[in-house]
Amino acid sequence: MGIVQSTTFLPDPPAHIAIIMDGNGRWATRRSLSRLKGHEQGAKAVREAVKGCRELGVPYLTLFAFSSENWKRPEEEVNHLMGLFKFFIKRELKELKEVGVRVNFIGDMSRLPEDIQKLANFACEETHENNDLVLTIALNYGAQAEIVTAAKLLAEQVKAGNLDPQDICEEKLAGFLDTSDMPDPDLIIRTSGEKRLSNFLLWQSAYSELVFLDVLWPDFDKTCLEQAIEEYYGRCRRYGAVSV
Repeated sequence: MGIVQSTTFLPDPPAHIAIIMDGNGRWATRRSLSRLKGHEQGAKAVREAVKGCRELGVPYLTLFAFSSENWKRPEEEVNHLMGLFKFFIKRELKELKEVGVRVNFIGDMSRLPEDIQKLANFACEETHENNDLVLTIALNYGAQAEIVTAAKLLAEQVKAGNLDPQDICEEKLAGFLDTSDMPDPDLIIRTSGEKRLSNFLLWQSAYSELVFLDVLWPDFDKTCLEQAIEEYYGRCRRYGAVSV
């Protein structure tokens, strides 16, 4: 199924797509493989998502790579994920830079191994002038913690006398979130058939369209992306108002 709705009109793509990449472990289990193999295959699907968004003209893509709750997983799996992340960035960074992708990160990076923090900073520095696609990777990210941190920063502004409590509003708080320099996601996709946000972009998703795909993340490709965008095109985004 393509995303063109007529021969004379092509809707603008979503300005910001966020994806909860779910299903690596189940993909591997169904094939009698280790969960680690599932994560390796899932890294290839990241390439498909980036390529698809570039070709469709989506300016912002955010991927939920590692949540603050994922530390509860077995140590071997966590270490493998960290190693896989390093391998992916080292392998893909040159091409990402060449095709105009700017790499960005959100989440509490301070808990990550120092070599990953350095690699993440290097990736951001190497691609900071690119504007064709902003690829944001959520690492050690949790939306509730993000909101708490933003509230603390607002409280510090009040304590310092730089902000009147009566002036605190949605826009003020949003300005202290990790995503303050990007638009809220128009479309959030979750793979694997699960239907929840799992502490991902809770503030930013207030009016996002949610699309849940039955496909497991390692099988995600441009066709899946187009399917989700096709469903997005069919939604009526009223933002609390009455549809026309």
